[in-house]
Amino acid sequence: MINKKIGWLIIFVIFGLSSYMSYSYFTTGNVGKIFSPLGTYKSPTSNGTTSEESTEPKTEVCPINGELLTKTQKSKWEKRRPLGVMIENHKDARPQSGLSSADVIYEAVAEGGITRFLSIFYCKDAQYIGPVRSARMYFLKLLEEYGNNPLYAHVGGANTPGPADALGEIVDLGWDSYNDLNQFAVPFPYYWRDYERLPDRATEHTVYSSTSKLWQYAAAKRKLANVDEDNKSWDENFTSWKFQDEAKEADRGVTNKISFEFWNSLASDFSVVWTYDKTSNSYKRTNGGQPHLDKNTGKQLTTKNVVIIFAKESPANDGYEGGHILYNITGSGEGLIFQNGKSEEVTWKKIDEETRMKLYNSNGKEIEFVRGQIWFEILPTGNTVTY
Repeated sequence: MINKKIGWLIIFVIFGLSSYMSYSYFTTGNVGKIFSPLGTYKSPTSNGTTSEESTEPKTEVCPINGELLTKTQKSKWEKRRPLGVMIENHKDARPQSGLSSADVIYEAVAEGGITRFLSIFYCKDAQYIGPVRSARMYFLKLLEEYGNNPLYAHVGGANTPGPADALGEIVDLGWDSYNDLNQFAVPFPYYWRDYERLPDRATEHTVYSSTSKLWQYAAAKRKLANVDEDNKSWDENFTSWKFQDEAKEADRGVTNKISFEFWNSLASDFSVVWTYDKTSNSYKRTNGGQPHLDKNTGKQLTTKNVVIIFAKESPANDGYEGGHILYNITGSGEGLIFQNGKSEEVTWKKIDEETRMKLYNSNGKEIEFVRGQIWFEILPTGNTVTY
């Protein structure tokens, strides 16, 4: 009996020491070293731009959105290829990190009325991007127009057999284990979880990465820098849009506010308002009734171009409990563009998945985007946009 008591006492002491050591280890900064290659999360303030770059003249044209950037930034983007990142927009994922650094953003419903962003990075870096979530078929079709083998960063994806099987499509494209950067196949430290969000947010909203780490992985592990193993450049078949300098302040319009919903049943959480600021010639984003911020900068998201794409929405009918949906974003359809404080009705055309989506005015002339970020809003045909 005494021996049993001594045995249990030894077990209790060992358990106590183990618990104490674990607690000490995980509360002295080491948890950041385990889960995050950047250490304990600190919101970046430079948004990927060094002080040297910020003082350089901006003379170089970004081929993705026409923005004028520095020679230092160009020397970086010339060594890589476009990167599409799936960033979620669940209300518990806000504020997201890195959206302000994207060259182009596409927003559409992922499921249940909750929208998601396909964020295209090439010319600028984001030290912190996320939360990263799963792939969807229509975002894949949009990403395909960004040259040969654009990189695709996501965490899993729709995989129910049927027309919405995004992971199956990735295999069919030959992207798996090549330009596809699914978190399930790409190890730490290229993705990590920001556990500072865990106290009040579900784990699914905590996967993060950085553009530099993803480009680094693609170059080192997949031999995909600006060229591939066969020395084929990513932009060999890439078609750029046309760009224009922004209008002088006296020539800018007065379309002050653009508002719309994706699914009426969730209007309070996912309604969008873009408010035009004439002085900066940019549109400020409000989402769910609140200014939409980038956690990296603490500033409200803005863009130079707001594009509304009306596309046929349909259920995938694949038996998935959450209800996968589809958008027909090839062919042609109606749309709107807002730039320089003015609005214009447009027709969008995208012949097939690999063809660049372009916009045309009522005279059939291709639309020129104002240099800077371009934000596409994909709405179901028939939705109302107020402006």
